[in-house]
Amino acid sequence: MAWSAEQYLQFEDERTRPARDLLAHVPLAQAKRAYDLGCGPGNSTALIVERFGGHAVTGLDSDADMLAKARARLPETPFVAADLSTWEPPHDVDLFYANAVLQWLPGHLALMERLMAHLAPGGVLAVQMPDNLDEPCHRAMEATGAAGPWRALFAGGRIRRTPLPPPAAYYDRLSPHARRVDLWHTDYYHPMESAEAIVEWVKGTGLRPYLDAAGAEHRDAFLADYTARIEQAYPPMADGRRLLRFPRLFVVAVQA
Repeated sequence: MAWSAEQYLQFEDERTRPARDLLAHVPLAQAKRAYDLGCGPGNSTALIVERFGGHAVTGLDSDADMLAKARARLPETPFVAADLSTWEPPHDVDLFYANAVLQWLPGHLALMERLMAHLAPGGVLAVQMPDNLDEPCHRAMEATGAAGPWRALFAGGRIRRTPLPPPAAYYDRLSPHARRVDLWHTDYYHPMESAEAIVEWVKGTGLRPYLDAAGAEHRDAFLADYTARIEQAYPPMADGRRLLRFPRLFVVAVQA
């Protein structure tokens, strides 16, 4: 699945807010080696560079378009093309920072446990993931997938990503390797100009697999059906805007 950095960055301020909140909970005064895992177009990498210096930070992503935007944004920062599910760091690391990427990997609990083994003493694994599959915007994707002439292209109308495990699962897997594991949820509320704006938001992430499955032949009709459902699911507020609720899970584990 190819990503679009331009589409993703339409809502850069909103998407960067949880990245900033995650970094604020990283208990490191300095870091000699930090990796931004799934760095995307470099908006999160820029935060880490600002805090620890460009010499300390490497961005990693598997998507060519995202990496091109990140390199243009931070030309003095190294970026690596790699598959996070199989990548191994070449040395001990002070910070593994993963903002809104691990939710795409069904086996990410094992990956997180493996990353802990590559942390230097006192190093930190910091992770933020959307936990929003029960939100109306995602339920509407499934409903649209099952509703139109394209439904045969979907497995029972469902191609949604795997739901996150419960918070206790992260604690149980990471606590044997950590002196501290912090877990919390934050619900972000984004006032959006219209139902169409919400559709533009999810086109940059969760809706992409559905549009890819529908194909060019059905793309416009699929979007029209989905937009109508969003119109109903997110009624206008007093000023006409729509309020998009976005729950996210945060995990910060400090190496023993």
